[in-house]
Amino acid sequence: MPQNPERRARTFRLIAVLSLALGLAVPATPSFAQAAGQVHVKIVKAGLLLGGGAGRGMLTYRGKTYPFRMTGLSFGITAGATVGRLDGWASDIRDVGDFAGTYSSVGGGFALVGGVNGVHLRNEKGVTIVLQGPKAGLELAANISQVTISLR
Repeated sequence: MPQNPERRARTFRLIAVLSLALGLAVPATPSFAQAAGQVHVKIVKAGLLLGGGAGRGMLTYRGKTYPFRMTGLSFGITAGATVGRLDGWASDIRDVGDFAGTYSSVGGGFALVGGVNGVHLRNEKGVTIVLQGPKAGLELAANISQVTISLR
């Protein structure tokens, strides 16, 4: 028995309205295209004109924790040695592999027994890291730095 065209149109409208209502009721999945990650680093630095440093840290990204290693060189006015613990954020990460790479920074600092350290780094993949925290030791620095991060 053929259906009435008017009844088919009502059935189609009802299905369309129900589909739209269901689509609006289901929460949208958040976009992780460029997520931020929380970063914690412990670093030891020393130098006289040419400086060097090494450290280890943890990146918390999309609910998972990734350990990493950090090494760096600086050139400029550098004298002294410090130990620091830095906390902050890494932004513009598309994939956890983007976090690894070579970062550049221009900056300076001073510490006499204790002080505050801050750094703003950016790598070739566009990831930006902003860190700050306490440091202990003796240091006077005004330099250009290059830091390499590798995931472990």
